[in-house]
Amino acid sequence: MKKLIIIPFILLVLTSPLKSQNNFMETEKKDSTDQQFEEFVPEWAKKVVWYQIFPDRFRNGDPNNDPTLESIEGAYPHDVISPWQIHPWTSDWYELQPYEKKNGKDIWFNLQRRRYGGDLQGIIDKLDYLKELGIGAIYLNPVFWSPSLHKYDAATYHHIDPYFGPDPDADIKMIETETHDNPATWVWTSADKLFLNLINEVHKRDMKIIIDGVFNHMGLNSWAFKDVVKFQQKSKYKDWFKIKSWDDETKGTKFDYDGWYGVKELPEFDQDENGIVKGPKKYIFDITKRWMDPDNDGKPSDGVDGWRLDVAFMIKHNFWKEWRKHVKQINPVACLTAEIIDSIEVVKPYLQGDEFDAVMNYNFLFTTAEYFIDDTSGILTSEFDIKLRDLRKAFPQGVSYVQQNLFGSHDTQRFASHIVNRDKFKVRDWGKTFNLTMGSNANYDTRKPTKEELDLMKLMLIFQMTYVGAPYIYYGDEAGMWGANDPDCRKPMVWSDYNYEPEKYLPDQSKKEKQDTVKFNVKLFKFYKKMISIRNEHEELQLGDFKVRAKDDKAGFYIYSRRLERNGFTKEIIVAINKGKERQLVTLDTDHKEYYSDLINPKRRARVAGGKIVFSVKSLEGRILLRDYYKK
Repeated sequence: MKKLIIIPFILLVLTSPLKSQNNFMETEKKDSTDQQFEEFVPEWAKKVVWYQIFPDRFRNGDPNNDPTLESIEGAYPHDVISPWQIHPWTSDWYELQPYEKKNGKDIWFNLQRRRYGGDLQGIIDKLDYLKELGIGAIYLNPVFWSPSLHKYDAATYHHIDPYFGPDPDADIKMIETETHDNPATWVWTSADKLFLNLINEVHKRDMKIIIDGVFNHMGLNSWAFKDVVKFQQKSKYKDWFKIKSWDDETKGTKFDYDGWYGVKELPEFDQDENGIVKGPKKYIFDITKRWMDPDNDGKPSDGVDGWRLDVAFMIKHNFWKEWRKHVKQINPVACLTAEIIDSIEVVKPYLQGDEFDAVMNYNFLFTTAEYFIDDTSGILTSEFDIKLRDLRKAFPQGVSYVQQNLFGSHDTQRFASHIVNRDKFKVRDWGKTFNLTMGSNANYDTRKPTKEELDLMKLMLIFQMTYVGAPYIYYGDEAGMWGANDPDCRKPMVWSDYNYEPEKYLPDQSKKEKQDTVKFNVKLFKFYKKMISIRNEHEELQLGDFKVRAKDDKAGFYIYSRRLERNGFTKEIIVAINKGKERQLVTLDTDHKEYYSDLINPKRRARVAGGKIVFSVKSLEGRILLRDYYKK
């Protein structure tokens, strides 16, 4: 989604006695060597850890291609007169710079004018960083040409933004020679070619890459929409958009149209009973082929590995059904992920095998927030378990294994800041609390997280990396970044080789009582790296069954296993999450004969004797216990 826009919408024995709860235990069998069902999801998408990149804010790899004042014309807040410059990457986020103070506007106006110069070269330069972190797949926010910082207001879908490439001026001149709705005339600009090089470099590192498909609307700078504005009913593209009225002196009407949720910067494509109408539909299908098979040789290895579809719920099902067939004909193992922030019942129709493979799993965010983050107002362990079970069982087999399990994105408060503001706002009430989680709310705390808050973040990361589904990281969370909801969740990436100004200012431009140091959090990065490596190295965490082994509402712990039968061998990991305030001593039944090693702390083995495994879990601790592999 966009800028500042809201969618209203135990089998267990402890030191204290507990009753056996066998009736709550479940196993969701999934033997990957003998599957009794037909899956439609790509297998690779079960195994990866995702990383989301907001291009303008990730890394400025080429200062020579930085945006100009002219390049932001057509984007909110439509000020191309006031002084402007590329914003200093390492500056205090809320501090108005001298050039900004000259326009007399507040921080929220100026944040929308800021450009930091992040580009494709910056992403290429940091692919080894992502590989070191353990990332298996990248999701890029929009990279197509547009004037905004977020780029959900595309001027074109068939060209990468010239200001993400090495030669913007030359690229723009090349684009001007085309007939935009005729693929035979499309050229490959230097930015386009650099993007293809990015794809190649990603694939060389055995990673995948998907991009944002924003097919509900385009922007004011769209070549089709500009033609409609200029020629009105005589435009070749007059049927592309939802036009409400035309300029007509005789009738006394003015040109008007529908924008996405009323936002005029985002004119919507028209739809009929089958979804997007013929003209823009053909264009979307053409650009889909362009970016998935650039050489048009029937071999998609040089193209993107899939798409994330913006506001997918606003386009009719029939369009997605046909588009999926088109995509899968190009690349049968492409991954299609939809943005649908809604209840299970609303999401279900999109995940039946004829539209999408997965969604950005906001229901995972809602449920984990209610259990881990909401403290005094949170849910019990038994409720947490039920909500997780409902999510796993809602969709066809295999879907749960590719759902993008996230704690935050470009449309939410950052993970760390969510913990700082625990118990204040219920994120499941998306329409009611979206605005309240913004920095413009005086009751929202924009400070840096404490060590204790980062410890809770680590506990949640243990759960994310060992639970069913594909873990998803928003850029910079691993570096310790914090921030309120859009636009504050879109700060420039914190890198270890940069020196940053401390955050001294509040949104109202008053100074904080205590400034917050901004720097790359090495310890947190190492913990992310370790947890991701555990995920990557153990296929039972990617493909295995899920079984609840123990749960307790009073103590606040949750224990489960991930188990995989492969080639006659049993692979099993037991995960214990203790969010309670007391250390717990746990005894579980096991059919194993040897010890379990602790993947987080190898010095702490869990002993096995008499068909029991015994171990302890400290308060706010997670343990990942690995069974020795053995043959049946």
